[in-house]
Amino acid sequence: MTPAAFIRSLADYTGTNVFNPWRNYDPVCDISPQAPQIRRDQLTSYLSSRLEEADFLIIAEAAGYQGCRFTGIALTCERMLLGFHKTVAASAVLDRAGIRTSRPNGPYMTSDAQRHKGMNEPTDTYVWNALIATGLDTHRFLLWNIFPFHPYKKTSPFSNRTPTEKELAVGLAYTKDLLTLCKKNVHIAAVGRKSAETLQAAGLNATAMRHPANGGGNTFKENFSAWMKALTAPSNT
Repeated sequence: MTPAAFIRSLADYTGTNVFNPWRNYDPVCDISPQAPQIRRDQLTSYLSSRLEEADFLIIAEAAGYQGCRFTGIALTCERMLLGFHKTVAASAVLDRAGIRTSRPNGPYMTSDAQRHKGMNEPTDTYVWNALIATGLDTHRFLLWNIFPFHPYKKTSPFSNRTPTEKELAVGLAYTKDLLTLCKKNVHIAAVGRKSAETLQAAGLNATAMRHPANGGGNTFKENFSAWMKALTAPSNT
């Protein structure tokens, strides 16, 4: 499989109460009908700059409405791509400026910051801050979700829900495809219980980490720091 074929396979997926960032256009929330193509292009750029040199693969649970839902890049929010994030520069993510796909005047935009700077996602910030703190080239890190699409509650597209077991099985297949595209044997971190359980049940060696959400930020940072320290110790270099 090629990266282009992988992205086409992502764009083929449909599911109930699931938004596919690389396929679906929502006229209420998306800025234009070109939004899915923009997100496909951004994922293409992201992967093309990392598949050759990534040493670390960080896999969280699912795309969130404040992050990958609008960027097309796992664990990455619009403010990072647009240059409005306080700690993560757009150049750390892409080798070009990102493009906004959320509709600024949409009914779910509840703050001036969202309307003028795009969406911001706390979990994305925790993860990016942790990898930046290592001092390593950010292109050595590849971010993904065990269910790469956005599962939402039927009451609102601006919500997140836990993926079902069936959805996790679908996501695992995409994750395995992604692993075949990596040119190196990557070290895998599973962020959150669903990611860890799914990867471990499939026989994939993944270090489990606390998810940053719901008060888990400090524990995640400790888990991540210990993981990186073990992998980059002199005996492992």
